[in-house]
Amino acid sequence: MELRHLRYFVAVAELKHFGRAAARLHMAQPPLSQQVRQLEAELGVELLHRTTRRVDLTDAGVAFLQRAREVLAAVDAASAEAQRIGAGLEGRLVVGCVGSATYSLLPSLARALREELPAVDFSFRGEMLVPGQATALLAGAIDLALLRPPVDESGLVVTSLRMEGLIVALPDGHRLAERNRVRAIDLKDEDFIVHAGQGRSVMNGLVLGLCRDAGFAPRIRQEVGETSTLVTFVAAGLGVAIVPEPVSALGVAGATYRPLTGGVKVELSAATREGDDSPVLARALELLVALTHQ
Repeated sequence: MELRHLRYFVAVAELKHFGRAAARLHMAQPPLSQQVRQLEAELGVELLHRTTRRVDLTDAGVAFLQRAREVLAAVDAASAEAQRIGAGLEGRLVVGCVGSATYSLLPSLARALREELPAVDFSFRGEMLVPGQATALLAGAIDLALLRPPVDESGLVVTSLRMEGLIVALPDGHRLAERNRVRAIDLKDEDFIVHAGQGRSVMNGLVLGLCRDAGFAPRIRQEVGETSTLVTFVAAGLGVAIVPEPVSALGVAGATYRPLTGGVKVELSAATREGDDSPVLARALELLVALTHQ
C-alpha cells in the first residue's frame, strides 16, 4: 500500500464518482479504477459499491475513509513541518549573552525574533562570561553566544558584530559627574569595581590595561561576575567602573555615566559551534547582523 492509493481512494469516496475523481487527480479513469481495485485486494475487503451511475461506500469503506484522511493529514502536516524547519521558520534556539548585550541588544533581538520567527522556541541566558559561553556552546547548552573576543577555544566560529565605545559609571553626585567627559587618569585615586579577572572577563584585562597606560594601577574594591551587580555597587558608592557604552541602558538608580576619552572601543561578536548548519541559527544570525548594523 502506498500513499497514492489512499489519495485515490479518498478522492473517489468524497466525489462518489470515478470520472470526477480522476479529473481532480489529473489522471485517466481506468488507471484510477485499477489502483482502487488493487487497494481493496490488498485489504481483502470491498470498500466501494459500484453501479453504472454512482459509487457508494461500504461499512468498511466508511471506516477506512476516516483513517485514510487521518493518515494523509498527518503526512501533510509532517511535510509542512519539515519544510518550515528546513527554512528556519520553526525549531528551537538558546542564546547566551554577556552582561552589556543582555540589557542593550537582547531586548531588540528578542522582539525581532518573535516578529520574524514566531514559531521558533527561543530562550535566553543573560550575564554570561566568555569562558562560560564557550563551554556552553561546545556542550550544546546554548546555540548562539553574544560575547567579547578573543575566544581561544577551537571548534567555534566568531562573527564580529560591532565596536562599542567605553563609558565611566559613577555614583550620583560624584565630583567627576560634573564633567562632560572623563579621562582614565582622572580615576587614579578612585576605588574600582571591575568584572571578574583571571581570564574570565575581557573587560577586566581591558580596564587594567587602560589604567596601566595612564600611569597607575587601579585600586580594585570588588570583582563581580554580573554587569548588573557591578553597576549596583557603583550606585551604592563603593567605587567607579569602566564599562561598554550599552551598559547605560541598564537603569540603576544612583548611577550616572560619562564618556571615557581616548576613543578606545571594545568588540561585540557572535559565536556559534563550527559546523552547526541549523537554518534557525542562520536566520537568527541574519537578524542579529541587521540589528547591529542599523
